[in-house]
Amino acid sequence: MDPKLLEILVCPVCKGPLVYDKAKQELISKAERLAYPIRDGIPVMLESEARVLGPDEDVPG
Repeated sequence: MDPKLLEILVCPVCKGPLVYDKAKQELISKAERLAYPIRDGIPVMLESEARVLGPDEDVPG
């Protein structure tokens, strides 16, 4: 994930920062507990495509 792109991307729901999870290829909104997938190197920043983090999942970073 390009660090410059990560600097400008925000959660589409709360407009908060995102954390890159390299292992799962996701961008995570800690505030909303949503994980946006990265497919073929492209972040899919749609709320309908986001995965809700489970209560036992740790947020990286």
